[in-house]
Amino acid sequence: MKTCIYMVRHGDSPKDGNERTRGLTDKGKADAHRITELLKTEGIEVFISSPYLRAILTIQELAQCSGKEILIFENLKERNFSGENFRMPDKDLLPLLNRSFSDPDFALSGGESNLDCQKRAIAVLKELLKTYQGQKIAIGTHGAIMTLMMGYYDSQYDFNFLLHTSKPDVYKMEFIGQELAKVERLRSAH
Repeated sequence: MKTCIYMVRHGDSPKDGNERTRGLTDKGKADAHRITELLKTEGIEVFISSPYLRAILTIQELAQCSGKEILIFENLKERNFSGENFRMPDKDLLPLLNRSFSDPDFALSGGESNLDCQKRAIAVLKELLKTYQGQKIAIGTHGAIMTLMMGYYDSQYDFNFLLHTSKPDVYKMEFIGQELAKVERLRSAH
């Protein structure tokens, strides 16, 4: 039985602020509407999100159009890089990401490793595949954790892949049972 997971990476968000409560910029809001237009005919039945506002807001209109609530899963939050609740500047984040993908056990003090982040997210994803088998599921997500979840099933989804994703972005993953059968990129904001 085929289950489809739509990984919906959030739209553009402000560079400053709390990780949990940063919303979307005007561009991010416009892109979220485009995501709704792109996916509204897909027949998505279940809406799941990270607890971070920017991920929720990116799929909120789509969920409302479908008459569905968004289920929030704490373990789908973005990777905790430093233990801080604020966004790290790109000049600091990119070298950290590169090192993390080279050494999955690497973590800063107070942060989590790629391996720890992947374990918590994959546990949720496997449960979703079991609970909603045969259905279409949209997940409001983030770049690093999306890449780690996809990379669990196929190693081509790595640091280089992450660098070539956009905000927002959509990857449709088709599963047969718990096995990944196909991945298709549906949306690029470039």
